[in-house]
Amino acid sequence: MKKAEVVIIPSPGVGHLVSTLEFAKLLINRDNRLRITILVIKFPHTTDDDVDVYTKSLPISDSLQVINLPECSLPPNTEPRFVMNALLEAQKPNVKQAVSNLTTREGQPPGHLAAFVVDMFCTTMIDIAKEFSIPALIFFTSGVAFLGLMLHLHTLFERDNIDSTQLLQQNEVAIPSFANSIPINSLPSFLLHKEYESFFMNFAGGIKKANAIIVNSFEELESHAVQSFFSHPDLAELPVYPVGPLLNPEPKTKGTDESDDIIKWLDDQPPSSVVFLCFGSRGSFDEDQVKEIAHAIENCGARFVWSLRKPSPKGIMVSPSDYPLSDLESVLPEGFLDRTTGIGRVIGWAQQAQILAHPATGGFVSHCGWNSTLESIYFGVPIAAWPLYAEQQANAFELVCELKIGVEIALDYKVGFNEGPNYLVTADKIERGIRNLLDKDGEFRKKVIEMSEKSKKTLLEGGSSYTYLGHLIDYIMNQVSN
Repeated sequence: MKKAEVVIIPSPGVGHLVSTLEFAKLLINRDNRLRITILVIKFPHTTDDDVDVYTKSLPISDSLQVINLPECSLPPNTEPRFVMNALLEAQKPNVKQAVSNLTTREGQPPGHLAAFVVDMFCTTMIDIAKEFSIPALIFFTSGVAFLGLMLHLHTLFERDNIDSTQLLQQNEVAIPSFANSIPINSLPSFLLHKEYESFFMNFAGGIKKANAIIVNSFEELESHAVQSFFSHPDLAELPVYPVGPLLNPEPKTKGTDESDDIIKWLDDQPPSSVVFLCFGSRGSFDEDQVKEIAHAIENCGARFVWSLRKPSPKGIMVSPSDYPLSDLESVLPEGFLDRTTGIGRVIGWAQQAQILAHPATGGFVSHCGWNSTLESIYFGVPIAAWPLYAEQQANAFELVCELKIGVEIALDYKVGFNEGPNYLVTADKIERGIRNLLDKDGEFRKKVIEMSEKSKKTLLEGGSSYTYLGHLIDYIMNQVSN
């Protein structure tokens, strides 16, 4: 029998690549009638070593191949916010060629082109799926509640002529995928600024063009949100397949002497006693905020591991870096490292999953990026929510106010591109959040441990994600038989 060829296009960079690769592995491990091709797009003039580390760690298989598309140059002076769109448009001919080649591969029986799966930021590639007359599915790397928020607000903007100015005049807004009305300041910045309105309309409008949406979440976690896609008339037209949690395995080459040292240090700490502070691959703070965090840590006396990153220069879209030790001492309060040497560690880049998995870790001060949220839930570690940008404020609201598996540090904190943060979070506020987080009797702690168990069972036979994955594969195979 001909194999069903599925083409997957992750967005450039490592951020969304890893969960996409996990999804590809999930498909081929479940059904040997599928053959997956992942088309990797790289930003021009970058080495993207991390991307290569992950793609080279994939199992060698006839059912899974990775193709690195040729590098494209972009017009000089392309504005940072337009780089992604420009790159995707420039890559369309390469995508088309790669897909044409699939159906005429030498040395292998030809497959039957069955479906495109495109990242949520690559919806322009749906045009190519249409040219090949095959369905396009979106791989949505955030949660179902946030997906519902995007689609519903797009409908309000388009159908009811609501805009960002009118949103800002309200205190909160009712969204079908959230059980509670969501405060306006928990919406992403791009919904509240006129200059980003066209980006939002293209982004959410692109998602609506898909035949179905695959979501890295699971129904046991977001039951209200998943049900809203069956019951609410504005959402019911789009089939949704929550097949997560698809977690990031740490690549083997990432181990460093420092990360080994941290694990050894954690081995010597009591169970659930350490608070882990980490703000994702793009999270960093200015010196004033760093000092407030340091005072909070010192005042509450908790054991800690703090991943502290050096901000990138303003206006440049590169990730934060690690501080040299000499700089570290100058950004922290004088004597901080000496005074806390017995109870904590300040580190650079962190092996997040390894630290969250350690029995000594009892709480996670997090930016609430969706991958980090899923990892924290999987390992049963409650979150103190301190969102920074993108959809993180909505995730934080969902964790603390809807699911009640986390506590608040600053739900309305935001960092704008080129604008910096909207306010300074005081040491008192941070300390209160950390103390609440480490409360052994907190109801949220029991809830996150229950949800951890569910997250481990959902991809096994009988779990909701296992069932949705089966339905998704049936949908793909039906394209072959039709």
